[in-house]
Amino acid sequence: MFKAAKVIAVKDLRIELRSKVVLNQILPFVAVVLIIFAFAFNKYPALLVTVAPGLYWVTALFSSLLALQRSFSLESENNAKDALILYGLDPAGIYIGKVIAVLVEMVLLEVFLTLGIVFLYSTHLHELADLAFSSIVGTLGILAVGVTFSAMTSASKAKETILPLLLLPVVAPVLLSGTKAWENEIAGKAGLGDPWVGLLILFAAAFLALGTLTFGSVLEE
Repeated sequence: MFKAAKVIAVKDLRIELRSKVVLNQILPFVAVVLIIFAFAFNKYPALLVTVAPGLYWVTALFSSLLALQRSFSLESENNAKDALILYGLDPAGIYIGKVIAVLVEMVLLEVFLTLGIVFLYSTHLHELADLAFSSIVGTLGILAVGVTFSAMTSASKAKETILPLLLLPVVAPVLLSGTKAWENEIAGKAGLGDPWVGLLILFAAAFLALGTLTFGSVLEE
């Protein structure tokens, strides 16, 4: 499983490095969102700090959607998804590899997003290690669900609309918990003992286990 995961993750990351889709498409989207809100609320700096946690997670979610759609569009071309099965790669490894590849992309985007929130919105962050942990675990939870749904909808002509409709209701707990964890961090109350962080961990672990066990069936559909 781990060998297959490494193969898939390295393959996807190499493709992204060459195509620069994340750099040329998703990163500008993040920048535009940050700038729009900075101009919209520039007269209300306290309000910018208040909305920063929710803005972070909504932006991260929509960036994840773009990255997830890109991830399986690679396999939809020339029936590459069928080739993955014919090569005998472990479906669980394919799933884990996809999650890892998109997670690496999202971590880079979220570093940029966090820096934008700090500098454009004058938001003071206290425990960066705790904040980074909650952000990564929350993103992992989104991707644990998203990779499965992306594989399910990759063959659909309406995948651009079906994937958000499937994903958004399921990951709503991540958006809520992640926002609350960020609010606690800004208020100086964050920590690994934060119950909202615990909920993020539980969500990510549950859906990673579920995705690992069921991804073979998803690929065969």
